[in-house]
Amino acid sequence: MSRRSPSRRSRLRLALAALIVLFVALTLALSRWVHVPRVDLTADGLYTLSPGTVQIVGTLHRPLRLTLYFSDHAARDLPQLRSYEQRVREMLQEMVARSSGKLRLQIVDPVPYSDDEASAEGNGLTPLSGGSNGERVFFGLVGTTLPADAAPGSAGGKTLSVPFFDPARETFLEYDIAKLLYELNETSKPKIGLISSLPIAGNPVIGEPAWTVLAQLQQLFSVQTIDPATLKHVDGSLKVLLLVHPKHLSDDAQYALDQYVLGGGHLVVFVDPDAELDNAPFVDASTGVTDDHNSDLPRLFKAWGVVYDDHKVVLDRSRALKIELGDTSFSHPAMLGLGAQELNRNDAVTASLQQVDVSSAGYFDLAQDATTRLIPLLQTSAEAHVVPVQRVLEANSDPSLLLRGYTPDNTRYVLAARLRGPFASAFPERTSPGHLAESAANAEVILVADTDLLSDRLWVDTQSFLGQPMLNAFASNGDFVANLVDNLSGSSALLSIRGRSTSQRPFTRVQALQSAADQKFLLKKQELERELAETRSRLDELQPARGSREGQASAEQKREIEQFLQRKLAISKELRDVQHQLNAEIDALGLKVKFINIVVMPALVTLFGLLYGWRRTRRSRRRRG
Repeated sequence: MSRRSPSRRSRLRLALAALIVLFVALTLALSRWVHVPRVDLTADGLYTLSPGTVQIVGTLHRPLRLTLYFSDHAARDLPQLRSYEQRVREMLQEMVARSSGKLRLQIVDPVPYSDDEASAEGNGLTPLSGGSNGERVFFGLVGTTLPADAAPGSAGGKTLSVPFFDPARETFLEYDIAKLLYELNETSKPKIGLISSLPIAGNPVIGEPAWTVLAQLQQLFSVQTIDPATLKHVDGSLKVLLLVHPKHLSDDAQYALDQYVLGGGHLVVFVDPDAELDNAPFVDASTGVTDDHNSDLPRLFKAWGVVYDDHKVVLDRSRALKIELGDTSFSHPAMLGLGAQELNRNDAVTASLQQVDVSSAGYFDLAQDATTRLIPLLQTSAEAHVVPVQRVLEANSDPSLLLRGYTPDNTRYVLAARLRGPFASAFPERTSPGHLAESAANAEVILVADTDLLSDRLWVDTQSFLGQPMLNAFASNGDFVANLVDNLSGSSALLSIRGRSTSQRPFTRVQALQSAADQKFLLKKQELERELAETRSRLDELQPARGSREGQASAEQKREIEQFLQRKLAISKELRDVQHQLNAEIDALGLKVKFINIVVMPALVTLFGLLYGWRRTRRSRRRRG
C-alpha cells in the first residue's frame, strides 16, 4: 500500500506557516540587534536628544536599570497625564537606543496593594491623589546601578529616583532624566567648597548647630571649608565654590577666585547690604573701624561688568512678609516673599520652587560697557523701591516707617541671577606662570544679593516630634540653594542641556478663529446692551404720560417692547450664526488636516516608493542590456 504524498494545498499551508515564523523571527532580531535610523520631523526637535544627553548616555561606566512606574489603570480618566507618560516613555526609549546596551528599561503598573506599589513607595516615588475610584497615581522613574555582568532582574546597588513627572515641568524633562543618569554614573559625592564669614557651620563648643542649609548640602555633597585668610589657590577639583558674605578679602584671595572662574570653575557669590546674621561687632575696638555688616566683591564685579551697591536695599510692599513685633503684626517691605511671578520658570533651578524668602536684599545690574549677560533667577515686582540701608536699620522697631514717601520705581530689580561670560581677569597686571587673562565664552557665575535667605529663620522651623527634632520648611530657600549647587556640580554636558518646548502644541489656526469669533461676539453683546439701555430710557420717557394718555402710552410701550424683543431675537440668531460659522471653519480645517494625514501623505509615500522601485528596475534592465 503506497503512502499518499501531501497535497499541494497542504504544502502551501506549510510554506505560509514557515514564512510567518521566519518573518516574526527576523522582525524580533532586527528590533533587537539592528539600529534603524530615525528621523525627527517635529518643529522643535522634541524627539532629538541634546548633544549633552547623548554624551552622558554614551559614556556610562556601568549598566543602569531604569524602572518607569505609571499607574495605567488609575490614570485612565487623566488624558493629559497619559499623553505625558507616552512622551516620557518615548524619550527613555530613545536614550536606551543610544546607550549601546548600558540602559535597561522596565515599565511597571503599580496596581493598589501590590508588591510593585510597595516598591514604588520604597524607592521614594510620590503618588498623586485623584485617580480612578480614588486610587493613587504613581508616575516616576527609579534608576539603579548594576554590576557589569548583571543578569536581568538581578539586585542593584545605588538607587536614585525622579519622584513624580509633573507635566508642568515638561520643558526640563530631558534635563531631569539626564541628571539622574549622570548622578548614577558618579562613584562618589561631588566636592564643593565653602568660604563664609557667617556662622553657617554653627559652634560645637557652645552647642550651636549648623544652619539647616549646610546640613542639607552635606548630605548630597562633600563640603570642604576654606579659610579666606590663607586662600591663594582654589582646587580645580571643586565642582562648585560657595562664597558667602565676602569681607576684607586679600588680593591673593580675590586673585584665586578670579583664576578659578576663568579656568571654568563654578562660583556662587552671596553678598548683602545688611547681613542680619553677621555677629561681628559694629565697631572694632582695636582699630575703631565701623562694620556695617555689608559685603561686596568690588574688583571682581567691576571686571565682570556687574553693578552692585552694598549700601542700597530693595523694598517691595506688594511682596512684604508679615512679621510679629510684640502684640503687633506688620507687613515688612524689606522682608520679601518671592512667589511664582518673581521666580524664573524657564530655569531648572527655580522652575519648581514655590516661594523664596529674602530680607534686606540688594540688587544687581549690568554696566553699560558690559560684555556679560545677566539672566534673572529672583526678581522683585514692579512695585519695588530702593532705599539706603540706613533707613532699614532705623526702622527695625517700626517697619511701617519704610512706607513713608514710598514711590514704586516701576522696575523689577534682580536679586539673584546667572552671570554668563566671557569674563576678563580683574588682575591683568599679574604675569605669573599659568595666568589666565580671559575665560571661555560659556563661563558662568551665580550672583545672589542676600545672605539672610540661607538662615533658618526665613524658611524652616524646627519642631519636636516624639523627642526628636523635625524640620518643617515653609519656604523653598533650602531647595533653591541645593538646586544651585546640584545644577552647577554636574558635568559640562549636563549644564549644556537647556529647557525645551513642550509636546502640547496649540492649534494656532483654531485659536485665531476662536479669537475672531470672540471679537464678533463681543461686538454683538455690546450692541445688545446698548439697545437695551436705549429701550429702557425710552420706556422711562413714556412713564410721565401714563396719567393722561394711559392707553396710548401703554400701546407705545408695547410697540417699543415688541420691537426690542424682535431685535433681541435677531441678534441672538446672528450670534448663533457666528458660532455655526466658527464651528464650520474649525470642522473644515479638521477635515483638511485629516485628508492630508490619511490620504495625501500615504499617497506621496506610496508614489515615492513606486518611483524609487521603477528607477531601480530601469537601472537593472540597462545593466543587463
